[in-house]
Amino acid sequence: MITWLNQLVDLVEDDLTEDLGVDRLAARLGTTEYHLRRMFSALAGMPLSEYVRRRRMTAAAADLVAGSDDLLTLAVRYGYGSAEAFGRAFQAVHGVSPGQARRDGGPFRTQPCLRFRLTVEGAAPMDVRLVTRPAFHLAGHAARVPLVHQGVNPAIAQHVSSLEPQEHQRLKSLGDTEPHGLLAVSADLDPDRREGSELTYLHGVALADALAVPDDLDVLPVEAGAWAVFRASGPYPDALQTLWAATATEWFPSNPWRLRPGPEIVVVVDRAEDFSTATVELWLPVEPS
Repeated sequence: MITWLNQLVDLVEDDLTEDLGVDRLAARLGTTEYHLRRMFSALAGMPLSEYVRRRRMTAAAADLVAGSDDLLTLAVRYGYGSAEAFGRAFQAVHGVSPGQARRDGGPFRTQPCLRFRLTVEGAAPMDVRLVTRPAFHLAGHAARVPLVHQGVNPAIAQHVSSLEPQEHQRLKSLGDTEPHGLLAVSADLDPDRREGSELTYLHGVALADALAVPDDLDVLPVEAGAWAVFRASGPYPDALQTLWAATATEWFPSNPWRLRPGPEIVVVVDRAEDFSTATVELWLPVEPS
């Protein structure tokens, strides 16, 4: 995976002034757009689209200062339909307008070309199992919430706390297939996992038969396939967020699997009464790479 991420960076550099089709890039690298976007975002700390935008504006700044091309020529060269659109993008990255930059020679906020390197980690083995599941359904109470990378997600906490205690018990009694217990489900995630982007969060359970779902519950169908199930214990939700990052930095680079489209499911196996610590399982849909 490290190899094709570096190949991806090289392809971006070769085509900074061209329309980059991420699906075509993924095909050239022998992976899927879904997996490529998720892994790049997790390891680079920014979406691929944001990295491309920063690199383009870095190159555009050099052209702006060194050359005599007008703004429309530069705009067209870097994929913008007008000088105004180019100017807005330029100022968003560099904090100054193209006119100011040309007059004063900067300042610029440059984005260096990324290079991914494998570091020796994983001294502590990861607790993971691979399971294959037939199609099933997730049923519960869903809400649209913003994505939060670190700490408690207030929108999710509010959504769950708004349910009556007896509703949690009713949901638990309905679940009849693995993953067992009350589940925290994230679906319809932004491909680049942008912080603040909306996702569908479902507090519910897994059922084998959709006909068993009461009419007042939301339902998410889940396709048959393989799952990588990771387990971790520690402060909550930090342990869960650290676990997700470790799947990208440690597990996927060294195993012949990649993410496939589907919901991400969290099972709280055990927890302290105040939820300060917990043992969790993270279910990620995967396929052979």
